[in-house]
Amino acid sequence: MTPAPAPPPAPPALVPLRRNLRFQALWAGQASATLGMVIGDTAFPLLVLALTGSSTSAGAFGAVQMVAALLLGVHGGAVADRANRRRVLIAADTARLLALASVPVALAFGPPNLAHLLLVAAVIGATIAYSGPVRLLALRSVVPPEQLSQALTQDEARMSGAALAGPPLAGFLFGLGHAVPFLGAALASLLAVTAAVAVRFPSPHESGAPGEGDRGSALAGFRVLAASPLLRNALAVLLVINLAGAALLLPVMVLLREHGTGSAGIGLALAGEAVGALAGTALVARLHRLAGPGVLLLGVAWSAVPVPLAPLLPGGAPTVFAALFVYGAGVPTLRVMLDLLVFRQVPDALRGRVIAATMTLLTAGMPAGTFATGLLLDHSSPTTALAAISAVLAAALLAATVSRTLRHATWPTDEPATGPAEEPTAEPTAGPAPEPAPGPTTGSTAGSTAGSTAGSAARSSAPRD
Repeated sequence: MTPAPAPPPAPPALVPLRRNLRFQALWAGQASATLGMVIGDTAFPLLVLALTGSSTSAGAFGAVQMVAALLLGVHGGAVADRANRRRVLIAADTARLLALASVPVALAFGPPNLAHLLLVAAVIGATIAYSGPVRLLALRSVVPPEQLSQALTQDEARMSGAALAGPPLAGFLFGLGHAVPFLGAALASLLAVTAAVAVRFPSPHESGAPGEGDRGSALAGFRVLAASPLLRNALAVLLVINLAGAALLLPVMVLLREHGTGSAGIGLALAGEAVGALAGTALVARLHRLAGPGVLLLGVAWSAVPVPLAPLLPGGAPTVFAALFVYGAGVPTLRVMLDLLVFRQVPDALRGRVIAATMTLLTAGMPAGTFATGLLLDHSSPTTALAAISAVLAAALLAATVSRTLRHATWPTDEPATGPAEEPTAEPTAGPAPEPAPGPTTGSTAGSTAGSTAGSAARSSAPRD
């Protein structure tokens, strides 16, 4: 009698994400980097104000940093696709460490020069451009595809936690001494460098030889986004949300102040989005199981429409906090959704450029929203400005809602080939229901950012670093 064939070997069991030491070490380093960035973003304007008393000079720091990140962002994506990603991350984090450390050194010899601080802003902006895409790719490259949703959810806790803890921590440290927050930010960057040195992660061309993906231009990421109806429509909605979120902050602050709310109360009210985002990380897996990416995007986006009207209701700061909390709870779902769409449709050799293109488009919309609302406030009341923001957002979403592309979009299920590729069309993948995260969201995944980059409603898709 012929013996029965042996059953095929069972696939190896997945290592739980909490025991994936490479992922956890990279995540810890990136969490440190993000917290250091948020501390610096708060402390630098405080230092410039203390030295010059000029709000314009204080605002110039953030402007220089953002302009540098935008100008170099496309090149940063190309470098992420063509160079050794680990070396790029180490170099960028080291440059940021040296730039941050130069501030307490300068303070030890007297008040630093404004030109020095603006140079630091430019260096930090450049490091965001080069480390941002690599940081996203590195964390995702050390987990199996089955755990990608879970890993992205934990990463969201990094962004939300830093956005919530960074500003008050920076204010506390600044009260201890002008140099203290910069020492703390430099220490956070040192931890990030240490993690990047200690953990190896793959690059598209490990051998360093040019490959197929090198033949594409630095603008290939924009062509990939334009060729995919799903990514194109999703980014259009996210850009509108970013514009509205950036435009929202100034009239909300003006109106709350007119109603007698102090600076501390305004800060607590605006923290509602960050608190909601931190709580919303526990909802990501459930929401992804309930609906497709387009329906989720539209649902969260429509929940933002009444948010600009919240300051007009009774209750003042608590009402604003509650409205931002409800909206913020859906933000992690959007960021994880966008990550999944890119990582499951775009080959590895093009991901850096696609991520950089996404970061550039979404970041560019934020200054436009801030500038527009400033003009509006010069000619109307905060109430009119808030009503106009809500109306514009609703009109833009109405056009997106009637589109079949978003309403009928399904989750892509198969990751593309990781080898080099020319610029693909990244068409939306037809498939069944969204893939759930493997197992319930545990404490390790509910724990993240950040975004984009990454806060306010404007951070729904801000660049994450």
